[in-house]
Amino acid sequence: MAQAVQELFPGTQVTIGPAIENGFYYDFARDEPFTPADLATIEARMREIVKRDEPIRREEWERAEAIAYFRSIGEHYKAEIVADIPEGQPITIYRQGNWLDLCRGPHLASTGRLGTAFKLTKVAGAYWRGDSRNPMLQRIYGTAWPTQAALDAYLHMLEEAERRDHRRLGRELGLYHFQDEAAGAVFWHPNGWTLYRTLQAYMRRRLEGSGYVEVRTPQLIDRSLWERSGHWEKFREHMFTAEAEDRVLALKPMNCPGHVQIYRQGIKSYRDLPLRMAEFGSCHRNEPSGALHGLMRVRAFVQDDAHIFCTEEQITSETEAFCALLQSVYRDFGFDAVSVKFSDRPAKRAGSDETWDKAESALRAATTAAGLNTTLNPGEGAFYGPKLEFVLKDAIGRDWQLGTLQVDFVLPERLDAAYVGEDGGKHRPVMLHRAILGSFERFIGILVEHYAGRLPMWLAPVQAVVATITNEADAYALSVYDALRAAGVRAELDQRNEKIGYKVREHTLAKIPVLLAVGAREQADGTVAVRRLGSKAQETVALELFVDTLRNEAVSPA
Repeated sequence: MAQAVQELFPGTQVTIGPAIENGFYYDFARDEPFTPADLATIEARMREIVKRDEPIRREEWERAEAIAYFRSIGEHYKAEIVADIPEGQPITIYRQGNWLDLCRGPHLASTGRLGTAFKLTKVAGAYWRGDSRNPMLQRIYGTAWPTQAALDAYLHMLEEAERRDHRRLGRELGLYHFQDEAAGAVFWHPNGWTLYRTLQAYMRRRLEGSGYVEVRTPQLIDRSLWERSGHWEKFREHMFTAEAEDRVLALKPMNCPGHVQIYRQGIKSYRDLPLRMAEFGSCHRNEPSGALHGLMRVRAFVQDDAHIFCTEEQITSETEAFCALLQSVYRDFGFDAVSVKFSDRPAKRAGSDETWDKAESALRAATTAAGLNTTLNPGEGAFYGPKLEFVLKDAIGRDWQLGTLQVDFVLPERLDAAYVGEDGGKHRPVMLHRAILGSFERFIGILVEHYAGRLPMWLAPVQAVVATITNEADAYALSVYDALRAAGVRAELDQRNEKIGYKVREHTLAKIPVLLAVGAREQADGTVAVRRLGSKAQETVALELFVDTLRNEAVSPA
């Protein structure tokens, strides 16, 4: 792609171009914007380069030679990249035909080996090195597959993902919106907030049923606590801060230090453990504006967070119980395919190797006891401990990392959490950081896309609409509406002077699960004409019978 761009648009600088999941991208510095027509032209030139079957050769250059060369041809970004390569690492250049580029490799033997199952998909803006203080570049995305059939399947998935985009559906269904004055935060509309509260109430019931106690911790906490916990050093750049009375306060980016402060109030005994402390904690993280993405990547969010304070001997049983709860919750939301990643120690971490050995060993033993099959995610643990990451697969085959369980021996030590053991001595509890949904905002975004806006009955903000066929049925429609509300059904009443066909279409587009049409005949017979979302069939049912039916369908799984 980079060769094609520079052949077609001389003077364009190339910067970085890595492979990513399901594709690749390359960032270009060019004064004129790339257009959709340009993408088609670039793609055609790429196919021409493949047809040329140009040999690809690997070369190693001296650092100074590479820097001088790239500067001489006006590739200042590439020269900067070369200068930043650590001493001792080879500077590898790949040639294909008369064109060359800096790349780690390895590459195919020739361009003809690439095949033609590729597609350029979009252009986006990207700051150089991801820093908003640097120049804005143009990022061209593409995807490549072994066969045309695989490419076609992937492109179909992208089309389906676009159709399900939660940002568009949220706007069309009146759930939420976003605006620049509150970048990274959500404006929840009445129906969206109903969905949010339904989800939170469900999670609260599940946690209470599993022995958790709910707490609430402050939003603003002095930097001294974040320094002691280690978060100031690790996350300072992602924290919103404020100064007041010569103190530096930070909006909490996570809840764990606050939970330790609650744990430390009063003397704890081994008999008090495990202590499962939950919070629907409001957190803020200063994400770059370019990384924000609807509900999926925000600055202000609420976690379904909890910390389990336990003994080392309780790690296995608590992990088993948590995994059972998590899988049950996911099933209630329609997710059955769950995979688990085991993330071990990162390069930058707190605690000794001995502590990490102990934490990783304990978590591995717990996953075995819980019957979990895990894949290793090397170096991706939290800075204080190893973790499990639970990944769901949605209706169109995409993976979403949601739940986590992290074993932490470090934070209790740093923040002086202790309990009196059976031997009368002072001991440190183990802290299990765990979440199931991750954040309510992101999980709602995933739900909206998974169901393409057609949420299950128990989650739907409006579960039924009673619509009049004629104005003469207004009084009866009101009585039907009242009966549904009395049965706990989230219902709305539509008595507008519009044709029933118009009402049916409007409420179908709003993805209301059930529409009850009532007119003179239904009023006389004490019935309702029922039309369910996605079905053209209409069924006439006795009012009392259907209210009972809907009452049962609308109930939450927990």
